[in-house]
Amino acid sequence: MERYDIIIIGSGINSLTAGALLSKKGKKVLILEQSNNIGGMASTIEFQPDYKCNIINDSIKWINPKLIKELNLTPDKLQLIKPDITHIALGQDNQHIEFHRDFKKTAESISSLSEKDANNWEGFTLHIKKITNFLEKLYQITPPKVPNLSISDALSMRSILNPVLKYGTQGIVDLLRLVPMMMPEMMDEWFENDLLRGSLSTAGSHHSSLGPFSASTGYNFLHQHLFSNGVIHNNHFVNGGTIKFAEAIKEVAIENKAEILTNSKVKSITIKNDICESISLENGNIIKSNTIVSGVDPRNTFINLIGPQNLDPNLHIQLRNIKYRGTSARIHFALKDIPEIKNVPSQNMKSMFSICPNIEYLEKASDSVKYGQIAKEPSLEFSFPSLINPDFSPEGKHVMSATVQYAPYHLRDKKWDSKTKDQLYKNVINVLDNYIPSINKLIESSSVYCPKDLENEYGLSEGNLNHGEMSLDQFLFMRPNIKMSQYNTPFKNLYLCGPGTHPGGGLHGTNALNAVREILKH
Repeated sequence: MERYDIIIIGSGINSLTAGALLSKKGKKVLILEQSNNIGGMASTIEFQPDYKCNIINDSIKWINPKLIKELNLTPDKLQLIKPDITHIALGQDNQHIEFHRDFKKTAESISSLSEKDANNWEGFTLHIKKITNFLEKLYQITPPKVPNLSISDALSMRSILNPVLKYGTQGIVDLLRLVPMMMPEMMDEWFENDLLRGSLSTAGSHHSSLGPFSASTGYNFLHQHLFSNGVIHNNHFVNGGTIKFAEAIKEVAIENKAEILTNSKVKSITIKNDICESISLENGNIIKSNTIVSGVDPRNTFINLIGPQNLDPNLHIQLRNIKYRGTSARIHFALKDIPEIKNVPSQNMKSMFSICPNIEYLEKASDSVKYGQIAKEPSLEFSFPSLINPDFSPEGKHVMSATVQYAPYHLRDKKWDSKTKDQLYKNVINVLDNYIPSINKLIESSSVYCPKDLENEYGLSEGNLNHGEMSLDQFLFMRPNIKMSQYNTPFKNLYLCGPGTHPGGGLHGTNALNAVREILKH
């Protein structure tokens, strides 16, 4: 029986990053993926004959620069498209807000709706840039051991001193003040226009079950804007689709002799004397390894693969208490042509769009989660990926992909089936029709992915795209819990590297960078 130094479960961005980095260090690495293709949440698939889509992420908010550097992902290996207009918030009266990389152009767009808000825009971007600078340093450290903080733990946090020297202690005060905020509190300090307030608040509830009036949505807003240099609603597209990001990392792993097996679903992790001895595949194969690294979420890792019988009862309770509560759905449309959006020139269509006219609209949509209902008027974010990648659709035709908030995993007195998915589809079309009247006539076909589909097809517990809710009680040294926040687990040769660890969700690779640093210490 062949033995590996490292077995990595999953082939998402973090799993591939861990495999590439560890193989570069001379480790014999095996990456196991249950499906036909690698990529996980970075997957690009054919959802209808001749039509392709990015299954979950049309754009990438940010990538850790350290990942780009350590894996040498030069532009010839990974081509990131950085549009000048990063985001367009559609207004009910066809007065839209364009978010540019140049804050002056964004301010100019805002000025048609509010001169006061336009004057405040530069100060707001500088404020966010300052606070995210502190968070960027915090994200790249291993969370300290709490409550037993050692000298080495304290020293590991010294990188935070750099922004302190740059901005002073007021920066820390601002960070601690903003992180627990709800979005209306943040908006009240800066802006008055409803569309601007609503659009910015969508970043605070991005891929979350929380509504804008929930505490810590300020934290999620910051999380979406790291390494953005103050660019609000920052977005990057990947030439060829998001799968090209995963494939670029895969190539580095293979160059360093890592092995990747697809169609290899892990059935269980064998435990003996609190040591992970091997993994068993569904096909019956058993593979031994000195170390196992899981890129899947904590529930799948411990409850489904290790099994409750092998867990300390207290740990079992803590794992059961992790909040997932997926509420994001995806709908992909095959279109006969690109639709016209009034007051959006054709050259500006290669952007992300949002529909959220005000904060109250977003809060009302989020109320559906409390009552186990599909939002009647959901908040939407969408794009036309075929404009960026023409091979996504037949010539002259196009693809539109939308992320829907809120479609809760847990429905009251209903279940996710063809009927409830049809209801979700109709609700989305009704909202789109208010802004793109021609949309219904242009749709040839569509594919709906509800949270249950995302769980079944991509192994995401409750369909949560962050491997656990992004909230303050699941932040830093409490992600996934206090005892496992340093990427290790009660089983001395088992480590975690997925978004369920610090610093949370997104296609940024920081989780793996931090985890590999800890793995190589042992």
